[in-house]
Amino acid sequence: MLREPFSYDYAPYQGRPKIEWPNGARVAFWVAPNIEFYELAPPPSPTRTVWYRPEPDILNYSMRDYGNRVGFHRMADVMAKYGVRGSVSLNVAVCDHFPEIIERCCELEWELFSHGVYNTRYLYNLSEDEQRTVIRDCRDTIKRASGQDLDGWLSPAISNGETTQDLLAEEGIKYTLDLFHDDQPMPVKVRGGQRLVSVPYMMECNDVPVLNFKNTPPERYLQIIKDHFDQLYEEGAESGMVMCVPLHPYLIGQPHRLAILDEALKYVTSHDKVWLATGREIAAWYEQNYYDRFAGWMKPFNATQEKAR
Repeated sequence: MLREPFSYDYAPYQGRPKIEWPNGARVAFWVAPNIEFYELAPPPSPTRTVWYRPEPDILNYSMRDYGNRVGFHRMADVMAKYGVRGSVSLNVAVCDHFPEIIERCCELEWELFSHGVYNTRYLYNLSEDEQRTVIRDCRDTIKRASGQDLDGWLSPAISNGETTQDLLAEEGIKYTLDLFHDDQPMPVKVRGGQRLVSVPYMMECNDVPVLNFKNTPPERYLQIIKDHFDQLYEEGAESGMVMCVPLHPYLIGQPHRLAILDEALKYVTSHDKVWLATGREIAAWYEQNYYDRFAGWMKPFNATQEKAR
């Protein structure tokens, strides 16, 4: 049976409550490096093929390994050059396999949030108890490795299920990136009534779908980021917007692509009304100042939807 996603309410773009970011910023800009760990021979998934070629897929495994060996450090250097902190979409196995990466992230004062344990193990077909175990494992590992609390979540390979958001809220997660429905933060509806914020994580600016899946030329990817930012910056004069650039070190850290990141960050940081934030900072500001206001404003629209069903 086909069902609608009831984890968020309808919110028309016009007439929304106005969001004001710190210091009058028009755009809360954040960068989400996906620092991932892929297993060479992962357990088989009954839902989707893990690797693209027969296992062991040494080609694709080693390409991703390049990101952790080389690409990460190049990417981190460019971000530090422009004072942009990362909010790391982290496969927490990295904490044990590549502790040097975690040390560098902590030195740069980057946020660590969870992208599951491995990027080769999904939430598909897991029971609620099994998903809870994964969430708790990620929370404990990040705390042990960095001292940070786990505030944010992006399901590995975007494999979240119908009740994943409920479980995240019940386990104390503050914000989710599993929903891709808006350019502003939004309240998430969960069964327990906890407060969970959806923070925009933009697939249209994600280097994997743009560069890999769509075979977009690098110079066009740079223009996409600039155009995306320009539109949000213009609209942000009326109400604060969010822009996220999700990155993968094995792609953006290639020598011929690094200039894209450099030029993109140079362009964004040249504007004065930009809040260079982390995911948890955006979620916390919204939760403290706008969560209730938006939830109340949306009620009449959703009452209309309920009558129509």
